[in-house]
Amino acid sequence: MPDDNRRPIAVRSSGWARGTAALLARSAITPNQISCASVLFALAGCAALLQWPDAPGLLLCALCILLRLLCNMFDGMVAVEGGKGTVTGPLFNEVPDRLGDSLFLVALGYAVMLPWLGWLCALLAALTAYIRVLGGSLGQAQDFRGPMAKPHRMWLLGIALVIAAALPSWSHRLLIATAAIIAAGSALTCITRLQAIAARLHHGADA
Repeated sequence: MPDDNRRPIAVRSSGWARGTAALLARSAITPNQISCASVLFALAGCAALLQWPDAPGLLLCALCILLRLLCNMFDGMVAVEGGKGTVTGPLFNEVPDRLGDSLFLVALGYAVMLPWLGWLCALLAALTAYIRVLGGSLGQAQDFRGPMAKPHRMWLLGIALVIAAALPSWSHRLLIATAAIIAAGSALTCITRLQAIAARLHHGADA
């Protein structure tokens, strides 16, 4: 039975994902440790982007984004499908995500020499999550809609980093455009989620 408070991820049902999650579940590794590992990958990606803002650093940051997303998927799979969830699991599921988002997005702002834009992206990213959880606190299923939910932000940034590494003459402008799209998309996501929550509240009041 689907969990309305769990982010839908299509690849979660693939054979390789299930096999890897089962292997992790049989090991001594805990879901909370996997969640914390996502922050370490975010720190490594942040350092790579700031210290080596050329092709190797951009590609390393993109790899760290991918590894962070895999951690975000496997922590839930090991907790739920693997039966290793803990009472503090919800905290480890949310807090490392917010840290990881902020690290990557703030680093992006400094990398393009527009720190305010990176901080704006991080603020709006955190606000999308706050609104999602707010809906849950009101008794609604948590709303993971976009257009710029966490996976959308991270995949966009990861792809942009790879393209920027391949096109160094366009790198700076491309990453500025990516940050601007993330900020605008995150703001729009906040609006769409708030509208959906309000509509459900009105529907409940009228029922």
